[in-house]
Amino acid sequence: MGQVAITVNGRSYRFECGDGEEARLKELVAYVKSRMDGLTREHGNIGEERLLLMTALLIADDLWDATAGDQPASAA
Repeated sequence: MGQVAITVNGRSYRFECGDGEEARLKELVAYVKSRMDGLTREHGNIGEERLLLMTALLIADDLWDATAGDQPASAA
């Protein structure tokens, strides 16, 4: 089992992943961090919970665009 140590928004985390998946996990973390950093630059210190939610929404929007809106109108 592979392990990756990351730091996001000033906090350190250790994640386990499948052997050989470490590089992919690091790429995903870099993508999330870039979205978070962009929000922080644009909006300043908005609080960790709001930052995480806004980041999740931006990434969901990216996914929506990538799948050409093939998602159901309501996932709730």
